[in-house]
Amino acid sequence: MVYADRRGRIFDHPREELVAFDGADVRAVRKDELIPLPDGSDVYLLPGRTPLGRAPRTGRVRPIRAVRSAGGRATPATAVAAFIAPAYLRLLHPAYQAHSKAPALPTFAYAPLGFADDRFWTTALRIDPERRQDPALFDRAEIEAAVHTELAAHRQNRIFHQLRRCALEYGCRAAQNFFLRRFEAPLPTARQCNAACLGCISKQPGGACVASHERIEFTPSAPEVAEVALTHFGRVPRAVASFGQGCEGEPLLNGALLEESINLIRKRSETGTINLNTNASRPRTVARLMAAGLDSLRVSIISARNELFEAYHNPQGYGLDEVRNACREVKRAGGYLMLNMLVFPGVTDTEAEVEALAQLLADPGVDMIQMRNLNVDPVLFEHRVRGAAHTSPPIGLTGFMESLREKEPTLRFGYFNPPLDHRSLSPLEPE
Repeated sequence: MVYADRRGRIFDHPREELVAFDGADVRAVRKDELIPLPDGSDVYLLPGRTPLGRAPRTGRVRPIRAVRSAGGRATPATAVAAFIAPAYLRLLHPAYQAHSKAPALPTFAYAPLGFADDRFWTTALRIDPERRQDPALFDRAEIEAAVHTELAAHRQNRIFHQLRRCALEYGCRAAQNFFLRRFEAPLPTARQCNAACLGCISKQPGGACVASHERIEFTPSAPEVAEVALTHFGRVPRAVASFGQGCEGEPLLNGALLEESINLIRKRSETGTINLNTNASRPRTVARLMAAGLDSLRVSIISARNELFEAYHNPQGYGLDEVRNACREVKRAGGYLMLNMLVFPGVTDTEAEVEALAQLLADPGVDMIQMRNLNVDPVLFEHRVRGAAHTSPPIGLTGFMESLREKEPTLRFGYFNPPLDHRSLSPLEPE
């Protein structure tokens, strides 16, 4: 196990072993759950949280309250956690005891962190083989030069300036990839939202925790949107352009803008995949967007069970019926339908969640589930969903996926929005 002192120095314990929380119990970590900490991951202190360790001979789990320096002086110990790089699925939570006055954690997905054989380890698996956000592909100097070049060519387009901020201040890989002329281009448009999701990374009212981004402060015009997409489609093979980014609210609230933008894009280009990341709250708007030329739709959802859906998303003026009807509009139009599954170990991976989700997979028919680690303080999440989450024992996230594959053998799992073959609207395999 590893832990930190108040100065942020990380130590590996000379005796205690790593333990993790699976949503029901604090337990030892199995070897098949461990991988070396992926490149591009971050390590965070968890203030106000005492780390837990396990004695290897007795199996006893206990709090590790102090760090002793070489001189023998003891200082309070602090728990640490990993924030895993994109394309990896967190399997377990870090194990700790939260103090009564522990501060809320920022909106990241916290995973266990251990140390052995001169490297850090975590509990995860790679969920998508595509390398579009692997850290080795990103050079800061190259990104800054590309941003400078693009802004010089598109000075009047406010979206380019927004994406500059995303790329350089927030470290958004999608925005960086746009400037580096590859993969998927973001198309942020929406200032407002009709949900108040607990883990929203762009707006956290009331100060319960800190949002990791600021929301876009303007509504762009359709020509601005089209210029970004057409610039990307004109120079990138297998290109994707997506509405619905971390720096915005709900795009469907600007349905007319999206419809006009898609029409402008499709008048100039028949290539490139136009995708919408959304809460799917407005089925009629989705139908219009599909008619205009939208290719794929990805629905962010934590559960197909109404109790948990309502508790987490706090939807305003819509519910699961509207989400299901919007999904039906996608399939009715022949589009590609994905779920952005907000995954939380111990909640997502129960039999009740599998059964509820299986109904959505069958009707209207989901093509792909993107398994996304839910960015939220586990304590805040537990307080919000208490009574709404199912209390049956977790079956593990690998068991969760295996159960869904048994019910829907053609179902794909992944992490990224795939480029589509326009003749069949089926995903193109990674190069």
